[in-house]
Amino acid sequence: FEYAYARLWRNLAQTIQHILRLDAYTHLQDLELAYFESRSVGGLMSVLSDDINQLERFLDTGANKILQLITTVLLIGTYYFIQAPGIAWMSMLPMPFILWGSFAFQERLAPRYAVVRETVGQLNGRLSNNLSGITTIKSFTTESYEVERVAAESDAYRDSNRKAIALSAAFVPLIRIIILVGFTATLLFGGIAATEGRLDVGTYSVLVFLTQRLLWPLTSMGETLDEYQRAMASTTRVMTVLDTPVAIHPGHVPLQVASVRGEIHLKDVTFAYEDYEPTIAHLSLHIPAGHTIGIVGSTGSGKSTLVKLLLRLYEIQSGEITLDGIDIQTLRIHDLRRSMGWVSQDVFLFEGTVADNIRYGSPDATEVDIRQAAKIAEADEFIERFPQGYDTIVGERGQKLSGGQRQRLAIARAVLRDPPILILDEATSAVDNETEVAIQRSLSHITQNRTTIAIAHRLSTIRHADCIYVMELGHIVEQGKHEELLAKQGVYAGLWNVQMGNIESPE
Repeated sequence: FEYAYARLWRNLAQTIQHILRLDAYTHLQDLELAYFESRSVGGLMSVLSDDINQLERFLDTGANKILQLITTVLLIGTYYFIQAPGIAWMSMLPMPFILWGSFAFQERLAPRYAVVRETVGQLNGRLSNNLSGITTIKSFTTESYEVERVAAESDAYRDSNRKAIALSAAFVPLIRIIILVGFTATLLFGGIAATEGRLDVGTYSVLVFLTQRLLWPLTSMGETLDEYQRAMASTTRVMTVLDTPVAIHPGHVPLQVASVRGEIHLKDVTFAYEDYEPTIAHLSLHIPAGHTIGIVGSTGSGKSTLVKLLLRLYEIQSGEITLDGIDIQTLRIHDLRRSMGWVSQDVFLFEGTVADNIRYGSPDATEVDIRQAAKIAEADEFIERFPQGYDTIVGERGQKLSGGQRQRLAIARAVLRDPPILILDEATSAVDNETEVAIQRSLSHITQNRTTIAIAHRLSTIRHADCIYVMELGHIVEQGKHEELLAKQGVYAGLWNVQMGNIESPE
């Protein structure tokens, strides 16, 4: 029986933990990008890992103790009242006080354990941030400084636990004192009743034993309450994540990727990050299907934000964006994003092999497809030089590769997906000039009959675009072909002259 209980009950706790973690993670994936930008990765990891594990620990042990306690009280209490109703109430007398004390302690413990979970989230955030930036820490020789910062976060976590422990540790002794009073009353008055002949001696002996069985399990209430409060604090954090509304509507209009022509129209679009001035202001832009356009501008002009609006990583505040004449806010968001291949300037590679990262997003791709995409991205040559070739492990975030190698794998990943719309956000910013020329030569083939949006600081990479748009402060200030923009002698011409070395960049 004990074996069956351990397997069934504890596996139930594991199943609940598994389901809750998947639900929380799935919901997180549906939240808009702004949610993650205002929170630390370590804090969210704390919710998905530590907090859900804390709930599992309570379900594994604490919940079972509560069920056993309730069963014991009901069975033994019923028998007690049948055998000696005049004495039974003495054994039951501590219970109202214990319950009242439990609720009183619970009310005072809850905010303390909430602080504990909050501080551990901050500590995890600090550790995650430091481990991700270990190269910077070493290069700036700030190891001692970071140890001090981690120590400060760890001290805050320890202090919050001390305050919670100071209160929870007092609960068990108080319970035992109350139980002692009830047990002593039962012994005393039961003994008097047995002496006076009102209670059979054998029955009295049984009742003494039952009193011990009835009241002694209550001493574990303190530990169980402590586990419960920790679990409730963790559950509150998990529920806060689950209750966060999804700001981006998933859309309802299906979109067949194979039928997408790629005509994009932005009409009077305005967008602002929370608490900031508009990054995109009343912008209108038409991209004909199959055309290649370039977008240039200074840092902070809104170029990358524009791409994120197309992918609906953010929602516009006003205006309209259409794809093939359909408002993208009505399209199923999964279908919309499947129709676009995005190569970000901040390349992210997952832990795994080179082939796994190229195949990412195209699970049905064959080895031949992967190699072909790598050749187009000018990545095949350096991949073949690796000891394990396409089976080489790239490390977390691709840390075993150079910046240029990571960027070429990202291009190969987008090429393999073969999307109707290709978005290149500084796709060649981390490669040398020779590789850039090779990539541009390959991209000139794959961009044919495909809508391509190329954002670039290196103007040479977009000089052959069908149209080039120059952005400043969220507005389009110039547009036209390369030669036309040079003839205007405006912003674009100034940028071109600086990059070509014709004039010096202003200090």
